[in-house]
Amino acid sequence: MINARVESALGTQSNNTKVIRRVGIISRPRRADISRVVPPLIKWLQAHGAEVLCDSETGDCFGPLTVQTQAREELPAQADLLIVLGGDGTLLSAARLAADPPVPILAVNLGGLGFLTTVPLDDLYEILDEVFLGNSRVSERVMLEAQIVRAGSIIRRQIALNDAVLNKAALARIMDVALHVDGEYVTTYKADGLILSTPTGSTAYSLSAGGPIVYPAVEAFVVTPICPHTLTNRPLVIPDAAQIEIDFQAEDGTVFLTLDGQVGIELVKGDRVIVRKASEKLRLVIPSKKTYYQVLRSKLKWGER
Repeated sequence: MINARVESALGTQSNNTKVIRRVGIISRPRRADISRVVPPLIKWLQAHGAEVLCDSETGDCFGPLTVQTQAREELPAQADLLIVLGGDGTLLSAARLAADPPVPILAVNLGGLGFLTTVPLDDLYEILDEVFLGNSRVSERVMLEAQIVRAGSIIRRQIALNDAVLNKAALARIMDVALHVDGEYVTTYKADGLILSTPTGSTAYSLSAGGPIVYPAVEAFVVTPICPHTLTNRPLVIPDAAQIEIDFQAEDGTVFLTLDGQVGIELVKGDRVIVRKASEKLRLVIPSKKTYYQVLRSKLKWGER
């Protein structure tokens, strides 16, 4: 069994010790290297006393193994630790499933840039050794909750780790987006859309649209207009305790609310979008020897010519 000592995002040790009996493995489906990576990982975990579960997508990538396979959405409820193999997209999908109840996730980068999947494959077993020894750190990441209100009733609730994005199917068309914070009118953007991001999501779409990088422990949301018609409409940082309300007007075309770039919800005229801090949180296992600033320097190539 694994004794994982849980720590905060700032590295302060908690008094809680979590005994991990089951480890779940989630991967990006149909990756050619899954069949190379997963079998020895399963053997390693079993040799250290852990029962191993895989999502069915992972199980389809290789031959029969002596592990149980489950539907991906069912796996977090049965595991004490999730190992996610892939890129940030794979982690974003897993995070929405593993947020309630919060299951620690060890994200291993098999993709490209990987701001969230900061553990390279070469370091996987070293990090697992830390988990076994009780020296692992867990960074708690705030998630956002988006509600769609139609005719006075909430018709959809969705959580996201990175961002909620309002835009049109035809991005070249400008739309009017009215922003209210805690009931107070802020402004109406004429823009291609609007991004509401968490600190974790500040290095994603919001960064590409000119938003700031926000340290993960900062209690804030970032409001970033996409290609605003008025150049003085700059990204806005607000407390994450605030309630954000968005109303929109689009004379033609389809308007979507997109969560984490993966869940798209079509909106109709008169819909309102309400965004607030979610009660759910992501618990991300992070390397003990790597800081957030080191990740930024590495991923963004800071200091390189």
